[in-house]
Amino acid sequence: MGLIGNCMLAILAVTCSVAVAYDPLDPTGNITLKWDIQSWTPDGYVAMVTMNNYQQYRQIMAPGWTLGWSWAKKEVIWSIVGAQATEQGDCSKFKGGIPHCCKHTPSVVDLLPGVPYNQQIANCCRGGVVSAYGQDPAGSVAAFQVSVGLAGTTNKTVKLPKNFTLMGPGLGYTCGPATVVPSTVYWSADHRRKTQALMTWTVTCTYSQQLASRYPTCCVSFSSFYNSTIVPCARCACGCGAHRSTEGRGGKSHSDGCIMGDSKRALTPGVNTPKKDGAQLLQCTNHMCPIRVHWHVKLNYKDYWRAKIAVTNFNYRMNYTQWTLVAQHPNLNNVTEVFSFQYKPLLPYGNINDTGMFYGMKLYNDLLMEAGPFGNVQSEVLMRKDDSTFTFGQGWAFPRKIYFNGDECKMPPPDAYPYLPNSAPRFAVASAVAAVACLLALLLLA
Repeated sequence: MGLIGNCMLAILAVTCSVAVAYDPLDPTGNITLKWDIQSWTPDGYVAMVTMNNYQQYRQIMAPGWTLGWSWAKKEVIWSIVGAQATEQGDCSKFKGGIPHCCKHTPSVVDLLPGVPYNQQIANCCRGGVVSAYGQDPAGSVAAFQVSVGLAGTTNKTVKLPKNFTLMGPGLGYTCGPATVVPSTVYWSADHRRKTQALMTWTVTCTYSQQLASRYPTCCVSFSSFYNSTIVPCARCACGCGAHRSTEGRGGKSHSDGCIMGDSKRALTPGVNTPKKDGAQLLQCTNHMCPIRVHWHVKLNYKDYWRAKIAVTNFNYRMNYTQWTLVAQHPNLNNVTEVFSFQYKPLLPYGNINDTGMFYGMKLYNDLLMEAGPFGNVQSEVLMRKDDSTFTFGQGWAFPRKIYFNGDECKMPPPDAYPYLPNSAPRFAVASAVAAVACLLALLLLA
């Protein structure tokens, strides 16, 4: 191929690998892990590990996060407060105190709510659930304290862990290498004294929807008051091969197939119980998506127009706590009122205000139930018209992009959007012609 061709392929590969984890609606979104060494021990150190979710609309849902890494040498975890390692590993060489984990590649998970107070620490014990920063900044932090042994005992002898992995709760996150940064500064309660960590390093993890799933996880449908056509989600928008029906001859893959909404199995006890492997059980639909978002252009006023948004869950084994819905539309710069949803403008590019996040009201509709009669949430949004841009033509009233829980949804093709009638019906035109003829006749007879 030649040197130039090989160089071009290398540049393209690097560019694509970087672009995969880039979200244009949240360009700075990431999860940052920070390790602060608080004290030295005879054979290692005690560190506070903090996980900050800086993503505006992507949270970590149940069953929660799993953080992994590889030790640089032969370190062990003597104890953890606020979390636990999933496996202890081989600790047979220790005769006295037994470490909490001896594995070279430990995996750590959060503790469940309600554990004894002596096992808790600030921002722990939520079952691994971490809120999106744009929705709940206070809930977007997780932390645990770890005591590490057989490690360095000074800034020069400590070796940073490597090969960090983050499951949130499934695939999708890629973590970079640990980097030493200036030590974290702490202020006393009266803000009259500050102290600092003995050593600090950070790890940045970014999300890629392509790594998380081969297919989209949601789809979008459209309708309007000015056209009787309902544009459904595209057929097999979320992949049909992986969701073959279990009521016939279908097999299994990452899903346990699908069942009809009116079938007896949908009413059997235990149908909503999640599986350990996370296998879905979907309602059989044309699109085979766990989530459908429907945007309906509902009403037209003199100075305003109204759209209705409905989110439907088709997964019998999943409910969505603290769900988020992000829409991109040019008229979101003039939102007058949102009914029964919370709304927050997103401004990833300064003064370009065309993106907003919808989410449920706490203890009212912030929980999207599993598939069934209660598996939907809906609201309406009232927007003020801008005479220079507003139109119902060419599909302008429909969103450009829709995200649910941080994943981009499959949109209908542009040529399928409900169109605005270009002319009046034939009978109306004929009536108008007849009326003009009669008027002319009367004028001639006068």
